[in-house]
Amino acid sequence: MMIKGSERRSLEPLKGVHRETLVWGVRAMLVRFKMEEGALIPKHSHFHEQIGVVVKGKLKLKVEGKEFMLGEGDSYLVPPNASHSAEAVEEVVVVDCFSPPREDYKE
Repeated sequence: MMIKGSERRSLEPLKGVHRETLVWGVRAMLVRFKMEEGALIPKHSHFHEQIGVVVKGKLKLKVEGKEFMLGEGDSYLVPPNASHSAEAVEEVVVVDCFSPPREDYKE
């Protein structure tokens, strides 16, 4: 599967949080999030393993009550079913890999 950048849609599921599903296969999915400064993804959990990298900006990530301040080039892992949240300290872009793919993110 190949998805051209011009064919992707950017959705705003939460105020200031923009999501683009980049590509997915049978076992993994790549998603880019752009978050405006101050935007918040509230505490939640899911059965997917989530691995990501900060491409631009600064992100406060909380996983199971532990807080991490991440900057450009930093990467992270959110284990399956772990409670987590994220806040954009400044405008931030991250790319996340979900395994298995999130059905709710397929477009």
